[in-house]
Amino acid sequence: MSDLLERVTTFRASFARRQAAETIELPGAFTVHDPDFSHSQEHNQLIVDASDADPAALPELATQGLGPRQQYRITVMDEALGERATPVLAAAGYDRDTQLILARETAGCALPEPAAHPVELAELRAAVFRQQLDWGLDEDLARQLTERRTARLRGAEKVFFLAARTPDGEIAAWADLYLDRTAGLAQLEDLVTAGPHRKQGHSGCGSTTHSSTPRWRN
Repeated sequence: MSDLLERVTTFRASFARRQAAETIELPGAFTVHDPDFSHSQEHNQLIVDASDADPAALPELATQGLGPRQQYRITVMDEALGERATPVLAAAGYDRDTQLILARETAGCALPEPAAHPVELAELRAAVFRQQLDWGLDEDLARQLTERRTARLRGAEKVFFLAARTPDGEIAAWADLYLDRTAGLAQLEDLVTAGPHRKQGHSGCGSTTHSSTPRWRN
């Protein structure tokens, strides 16, 4: 488990760096920037990838590395450090949420029926944008959160956009798949079923929880 978690953490840091338009190195951390997706916190955040970083320094590192922003995100890769940082960041006005890391062996797995298959972003764009609007986002934010998938294409050795369709061919559910053959990892993200197609068997995931990553927004 510790080896798996280390490989996953290394991949996640590399994924953020590779898709960033700009990175700034800081003590025990780095920031990622992309002016084309300025509203995307995923692409404009402080990532703490060292286990011995100073929790008290994190708010200032975020400001230093990201410059003026309406809201800052800080992601701490090490769970123990995240626990130590929680009271410091709470006192600085940050709210915490937690990203769960789930793992599943895929050797010998067979594709379910019906299965999701790779699609081009051009095919997926309308469904993702419509769902963002259905969640109540304004058009500018919805557009950025849809188009940021173009940046994700740089993040891993292989990036696929998967979609499951209704019998008449309409896209009903989708997800991103990131492959790192060197590390022996495949990461699935942004698994979404469009509102009109939920509870119809278009998406599912059987997994085991291995760890969690705290992150904060102020």
